[in-house]
Amino acid sequence: MRSLEGQATLQIAKLKEEDLQKTIQCLSFGENVSSADYCLMELDDNLCKHIEAGQSLVIRGDKEERAVLCSGDKTYDLKIADTSNMLLFVPGCRTPDELTNSQESSHVVHRQIWGFSNSYWELRKQRPKLKKLKRLLMENPYEGPAVGGQEENTETRFTMQDLLERIQASEEEIKTNLEIINACQIDGYWRMLDFDYEMKLLGHVTQLVDSESWSLNKVPLEASLEELSPLEPKEMIEHCLNCYGKCYTENDKVFYTLHEDKVCRATALLLLQNAVKFNLREFQEVWQQSVPDGMSTRLEQLKSVALVDRTSRPETICLLRVDDLPEDTLERFNHLFTLREKWTEEDITPYIQDLCGDKQTTGALLTKHARSSMQNGVKVFNSRRPVAT
Repeated sequence: MRSLEGQATLQIAKLKEEDLQKTIQCLSFGENVSSADYCLMELDDNLCKHIEAGQSLVIRGDKEERAVLCSGDKTYDLKIADTSNMLLFVPGCRTPDELTNSQESSHVVHRQIWGFSNSYWELRKQRPKLKKLKRLLMENPYEGPAVGGQEENTETRFTMQDLLERIQASEEEIKTNLEIINACQIDGYWRMLDFDYEMKLLGHVTQLVDSESWSLNKVPLEASLEELSPLEPKEMIEHCLNCYGKCYTENDKVFYTLHEDKVCRATALLLLQNAVKFNLREFQEVWQQSVPDGMSTRLEQLKSVALVDRTSRPETICLLRVDDLPEDTLERFNHLFTLREKWTEEDITPYIQDLCGDKQTTGALLTKHARSSMQNGVKVFNSRRPVAT
């Protein structure tokens, strides 16, 4: 490097010429550069490839919510991370491994700094916040076709685009959850069925299966639609079969296998919805009598929707749906310990399973948020902190 400019640059930087690449990048601030001009975000390899492929990342959240970042199929928490080193935004700047040393002599390349910052957005993959999805859809559940000149409420209805603007989750996560909660599209809007109407549809299907002496494993779609269409829209009958059965094709005809656990579970919810507590033995008798012949009820089918109290006399069962519990982990544990002071691992696991992140176990959650002890030879868990009652 023979230029006076180069020698002056080396002297200011306190560097030796032999320590440098052939291409020397000299940085300088542009006019009116401010730390508020740009926000920097740290991306992992997957998100980098996502951006490089021309895909987008979207920040979602209402005004009162903490913002999250969503790709097409994942949700990330946004957190500002401070750094003691100044971060520079320098378009065109190259790292040492990107430079070539084909030049015979050293030369200086000027790069202009467009912005700087002492912090950046750090991303951490998190569980999507989906409880709001069901809450929004239940503001106006679908109760069936309007009859007798009645007009349906059309004020609170949501398209997929509406949901993407309101729900803090990726599009793929929202679509998956819509399927889990048995939502369907009606006239272009995503709707949840009113529970009583959903049970009415299921009752039509199971009664038809019984009257026609069909196998629970071979319910014909075409015949079902033909027989039940005078009672309900064909789309609703088919939706019910998709919710409570598994579709398959045989000899070019469509059949459904009714899912025993789902049908039994729905029947139990119908029985429990208006009772504070139910005598367990009496409930089990009524429950078994209420499901289609050939199906067997088991308490395991009610995990995460009903809670059995083995300590009371007589033993009881009550409705407790995980969907109705707080989404925040700390709030969830506080609520559970308000309902019951001590929990066995078997009882509490269904109510905290959905809180587990990647590679996290319910055991790790219990270790962090609960204290264990032995009671009559059984390990139980109680709160680590005083619980308001």
